[in-house]
Amino acid sequence: MSRKGKVLVAMSGGIDSTVTALMLHEQGYEVIGITMKTWDYAASGGSKKETGCCNLDSFNDARQAAVEHGFPHYILDIRDEFGSFVVENFVDEYLAGRTPNPCVLCNTHIKWRALLKRADALGCEFIATGHYGQVLQHDNGRYFIRKGVDETKDQSYVLWGLEQDLLSRTLLPLGTYRKTEIRQMAHDFGYPELAKKHESYEICFVPDNDYRGFLKRKVDGLEERVAGGYFVDKTGRKLGQHKGYPFYTIGQRKGLDIALGKPAYVTGIDPDTNTVVLGDEADLEKEDMQVGRINWMKYDSVAADAEVLTKIRYKDKGSISALHPTGTNQVNVRFYEKAKGIAPGQSAVFYEGDDVIGGGIIQKAF
Repeated sequence: MSRKGKVLVAMSGGIDSTVTALMLHEQGYEVIGITMKTWDYAASGGSKKETGCCNLDSFNDARQAAVEHGFPHYILDIRDEFGSFVVENFVDEYLAGRTPNPCVLCNTHIKWRALLKRADALGCEFIATGHYGQVLQHDNGRYFIRKGVDETKDQSYVLWGLEQDLLSRTLLPLGTYRKTEIRQMAHDFGYPELAKKHESYEICFVPDNDYRGFLKRKVDGLEERVAGGYFVDKTGRKLGQHKGYPFYTIGQRKGLDIALGKPAYVTGIDPDTNTVVLGDEADLEKEDMQVGRINWMKYDSVAADAEVLTKIRYKDKGSISALHPTGTNQVNVRFYEKAKGIAPGQSAVFYEGDDVIGGGIIQKAF
């Protein structure tokens, strides 16, 4: 019998998830490994081969580690769920003039739910992943995410959407370690090659990092449909034609193919008129934003004027701001100092020190 309970570990074949499984196995958990196939690159038309979590080598690496350490391993095909939810949302958001964050959606709505469903079927009390974050329980009984101790690897930003039923059964054993320590553990477990394995930071279903090409392949006739739109300045004056509003993102400066005699930045996107607003860098700075689809984590709600650190992108250091709830799952955020490059569709995550108190999807900035 296991001393600590039964845990289903998501194993991508990479160093973090493999060390997670072996660490928990060594600690006395009854480990079952599972590798999720989320995307079929052959069908996507991308120019690069499968990378990261979805190639055959990764499946084999995960299975080999499980076999060598004497615990079972399964492959779970969730391509249909992933495609219909994450990929369709990705396309829809760009067509709505927003900039999506598919990793957040995948974690919260697909991977964790798929893991929990299979964990229940296999009689596992816990699920575990190789994310750099920590799960804690507050005195009020609620579970929340705390930043991983390795600031350079912390992934708390992409985990804000996990609901209480998921958090209460989640183990994140890497959260209290630094990446250098995890590499050393891989060596100690007998996997020196794994410690040197390349890590992919791309969106898993856009392996060549060309989201524009992906949209063109996914949406028939998209280029023709959105061609002929105009770049405009903030007064609405036409500056020249662009290639189509879905192919631009807030804050973009390179690849605009327009000469204005000074640096220009995308400061607004209007899908209804197929216009892209260009402005100066200062025009990207906003004092307020509206955030919807809120998931509260550490507390079940926050008071008006609650002071938090708000991150508006993964590598953002965060800005001190005040939250003003305007509905059950919506807040207005007022930045003490203007924030730059707020992009509707991206995630806003609210921190109290190192603790995530909640997050949501940016609706608009003003």
